[in-house]
Amino acid sequence: MYKTPCCRLSGLVGLSVKQKLVLNVPQCNQSARNLIQLHRRDPSNWLTYQHLIFQKRQYVIKNSELHQRAIPKQAPALTIVNEREDTIERRVQRIPTIDPADRHTVSQPEDVNSEAQPGISTLKPVTEDAAEQRDSVSGQWKQLKVIVADLPDVYAKLAKIKLTALVVTSAMAGFAMAPVPFDPLLFFVSSLGIGLASCTANTINQYFEVPFDSNMNRTKNRPLVRGQISPLHAVSFALACGIPGVALLTLAVNPLTGFLGALNIFLYTCCYTPLKRLSITNTWVGAVVGALPPVMGWTAATGCLGQGALLMGGFLYCWQFPHFNALSWNLREDYSRGGYRMMSVTHPSMCKRVALRHSLGLIGLSTLAPVLDVTTWTFPIISLPINLYISYLAFRFYREGDRGSARKLFFCSLWHLPMLLLLAFTCKKPRRDPEDPPAASLALALQSSLPS
Repeated sequence: MYKTPCCRLSGLVGLSVKQKLVLNVPQCNQSARNLIQLHRRDPSNWLTYQHLIFQKRQYVIKNSELHQRAIPKQAPALTIVNEREDTIERRVQRIPTIDPADRHTVSQPEDVNSEAQPGISTLKPVTEDAAEQRDSVSGQWKQLKVIVADLPDVYAKLAKIKLTALVVTSAMAGFAMAPVPFDPLLFFVSSLGIGLASCTANTINQYFEVPFDSNMNRTKNRPLVRGQISPLHAVSFALACGIPGVALLTLAVNPLTGFLGALNIFLYTCCYTPLKRLSITNTWVGAVVGALPPVMGWTAATGCLGQGALLMGGFLYCWQFPHFNALSWNLREDYSRGGYRMMSVTHPSMCKRVALRHSLGLIGLSTLAPVLDVTTWTFPIISLPINLYISYLAFRFYREGDRGSARKLFFCSLWHLPMLLLLAFTCKKPRRDPEDPPAASLALALQSSLPS
């Protein structure tokens, strides 16, 4: 009684599976015959064959040659954001511009006054860039050639060498502000390890963001987007920098600094990078990532976390908001096109408020430095003019909210941070060794040793 429905159901399932197999067998046989024919036709190029799809690019490896093809994408609509009204947005169709360098590809008829035959135009040979773009759109495979002479420049772009230099500089400032004797060898080793860790984080960040970087004018010329190297090559470079960097910080410096280096790579690649497309909290996570290098410099010198380490990290944390918010304000169209949820795109008013709030926070942190026994009381006084100036520019950015005020605030932040760290170093509180007796005790000892 209960077997009949089960038998019918199993019979229907078996019949459907049999029909699918009957339909797929001829296709499998045809594919097998095609592969055999290709091998017989040109066996030298088809001995090994591997097909890999990496995000929006397809790669084919035939022997030692690597070929790639970019999947064609639709022309996006440009989002125009009104600078005065945050609530008004208009979508217009982008009009392709003509590059002056490519104008020579199309020529006018030789005789303007003569009547040209309908349907016939005179064209010059297209350039290599135009041919490359035409082939990528039409779906043609392009051989991926790695030029050894270009590798240093490619590695520098993967590592974001300017950003890495800023990270190492802030770490050096944290090391120099530590109240311990200066060790040149430890200073060099810790700077090298922190720089390698930064190169790893920046490379992995670009590895994950290839499809989105290709939609942004600011990032469309990055090595992975242009196909200058393969994704496997970029990952290998990241591992070649990250593993020695973290090992160097852990074994040659101290385990605490090595842990902070690994934590910084994790926060940047696994937290900050995906959050850029999910929530505006990515800016605060990115500020924590930027605040860790001076803390790592302090721990590299002292081996422990202290109030001075948190103070140096606080300087970098507060500085990043006026710096990045001003930068992202003029890149709102790019971030919107790439699908990134930045404050300047989704919450423009908050973007301006946060920049002003943290600019004022720099004044408070400068006043807190002598209280924590890190600097003398001279530091809050001599750093007040530059802190007031960046706060004034942040206030103008908050009131006006245009490209000009954002640009001035951004360029001010570029020289404000090095100046602030330099002033803090010049006003560093003198170190007192605990084994040295106080001045009064030393004077008393000298007086007692004199003959009466």
